[in-house]
Amino acid sequence: MNQIEMITFHRLDGSGNRVAEVRASFNPTEITFDKSAQIAEIAIPGLDAPILQFVRGQTETLSLELFFDTTDSGTAGNQVKPVTEKTDRFYQLIKIDRETHAPPILQVTWGSDHMPGSKLGDQWASQNRSSFQCVVENVQQRFTLFSPEGVPLRATLSVKLKEYKTLDEQVEQINFQSADHTHSRVVESGETLSGIAGEVYGDPAEWRTIARKNDIVDPADLEPGTVLEIPPLV
Repeated sequence: MNQIEMITFHRLDGSGNRVAEVRASFNPTEITFDKSAQIAEIAIPGLDAPILQFVRGQTETLSLELFFDTTDSGTAGNQVKPVTEKTDRFYQLIKIDRETHAPPILQVTWGSDHMPGSKLGDQWASQNRSSFQCVVENVQQRFTLFSPEGVPLRATLSVKLKEYKTLDEQVEQINFQSADHTHSRVVESGETLSGIAGEVYGDPAEWRTIARKNDIVDPADLEPGTVLEIPPLV
């Protein structure tokens, strides 16, 4: 049987200070980190394969199952304790905070050096982490044991967490050593400036940046095969 470990969810205030925590058991074989990058394919006529262009990193997610149990207080009679006394402390972390109008920001920790991403080397060392800062994206509660009176005594929560980073935190961690460079993009059939801006900048409203760089007067008159210069946002 796999060893059960403890994981801690620290709730942060607006200044990033820990103000409360929830601890739970989890099975180390049931934890998943998912990180991906958005890569655009730039098709150029006559080439065997499209040119790949990095657009941006995607949000990392953490999925795991948490275990809660109150059977040590008894499984029948007046001594039983509902497991919801424990599960509700975690469930409330996906509910809207009345002050911030959003679910709280959390910091997840366990062990001393277990966290994936804590041993990055070379040029990535500035992005090392000892915790996972996140918000709760999804909670599924499964109650698996009840007292004869119907009181829930054991529960498993399937949880999905989405990493949370501010712009300043990301710039500091990545520690860019060179300026973002202008790159080229070949217009494909059916593409629009706003669509291209949404893909490369993440904001369709930035189409004017591309139009100014390429002296485009009419953004609706975009010919397939046109080579555009895509400047960095300033």
